[in-house]
Amino acid sequence: MFQVTRIPAARLLGAAALSVATLASLSAAHPAAAFGTGAGTGVPAADHLTVTVRGAGPGADGTFELYCNPSGGNHPDPEGACAVVERDTRWGQDTFAPVPEGSVCTMQYGGRATAHVTGVWAGRPVDVTYDRRDGCEISRWDRMVPLLPEAGAPGRS
Repeated sequence: MFQVTRIPAARLLGAAALSVATLASLSAAHPAAAFGTGAGTGVPAADHLTVTVRGAGPGADGTFELYCNPSGGNHPDPEGACAVVERDTRWGQDTFAPVPEGSVCTMQYGGRATAHVTGVWAGRPVDVTYDRRDGCEISRWDRMVPLLPEAGAPGRS
């Protein structure tokens, strides 16, 4: 049998108030870290990514700078690239997470294209690689188009 323990509402409210006070004191001491602002200026730091693509073909290979909020840089599609990364941004989840260990992936080859993405997104450092070596990695790449270039058939990459 399970035993249910009831906690008085006053104790719960006290714990909540303590949590809020702790968060407020941390925010006052380190505003840039708490809210993702630049150098304590109160202005949100711009998201910045450097995307280096190799083996994707003429016009797709190269190193591209991307700034978001507002969009800019020399990326071929800054608005689209920012939108796709923003679409996958969820609180508590890694937008650029690798394929989970133990995933069952189709044994297909998507070409020799690789990409290395570094920078800062949503106040967190980014340093991640992409390739197209199997079905899981192909899906992971395709989810990030147009941040990453759309890849053609393996014979064209």
